[in-house]
Amino acid sequence: MKLQNILMLLIITTILITGVAKADNYNESVINHVITQKLQNNDMDHEGVTKAEFKRQAHGFTLGLLSLVFIDKPQLLDGVSAWTRQSSDKMYKCSLQGDYKNKDCR
Repeated sequence: MKLQNILMLLIITTILITGVAKADNYNESVINHVITQKLQNNDMDHEGVTKAEFKRQAHGFTLGLLSLVFIDKPQLLDGVSAWTRQSSDKMYKCSLQGDYKNKDCR
């Protein structure tokens, strides 16, 4: 019971801290759901809610980091684009060779 209370407090604190600048429907609905389940004394998978919230936060952080990297460093994007084109060309050329495969396609 004490672990559940700690997890619930952690979830609510995380949601409140991350949602201070922008209160959207997702945060409000998660908070309302957790509080409702706690008041009704229903069993709830607090660990699952915590994991889902952590994954959502990590995904948002990753997207923000990627946008910063590619905005500030366009040469990185050019390098990735060139590498992707070369890889797809090689895969296409190797698929056209049939039974005979040259040294790059073996």
